[in-house]
Amino acid sequence: MSNNKKKQLTPVQQEYQDLQKQHEIKRPVIRNCIKAFFTGGLICLIGQLIQTFYIYFFDFTDQTAANPTVGTLIFIAMLLTGFGVYDRIAQFGGAGSAVPVTGFGNAIISAAIEHRTEGFVLGVGGNMFKLAGSVIVFGVFSAFVIALIKTMLIQWGGL
Repeated sequence: MSNNKKKQLTPVQQEYQDLQKQHEIKRPVIRNCIKAFFTGGLICLIGQLIQTFYIYFFDFTDQTAANPTVGTLIFIAMLLTGFGVYDRIAQFGGAGSAVPVTGFGNAIISAAIEHRTEGFVLGVGGNMFKLAGSVIVFGVFSAFVIALIKTMLIQWGGL
């Protein structure tokens, strides 16, 4: 006997499901995607402007300007989180504000702010990298795997 057969619902269960569908909140998926796209795009545009600033005024190259640009974006996100502004940006932009590197800075400083009453060492220091630590570990591991694949391809004459 297969498990693909649907269970027959009792009239009470069917009535409950109908009532639940009537009161279900309709999520504007397309509108949320558009807002996330433009929020993330604006963050990336600001990052590009910062990188251009470093290249033009501090004589960096495209490659050497990348690290200070990332650091600046993280610092700006931390400041905006501390002042409560980044929360409003995240409320509006959703994943568009979480996916860029600014989401990383927001995650670190949010945990630090949340646990500051427990002290600097055990509260801030101990909880600040709980979420960020896993991001760093997976980022390093992913970079290792990609570098390993690239090395094998180069050794075998693929690149």
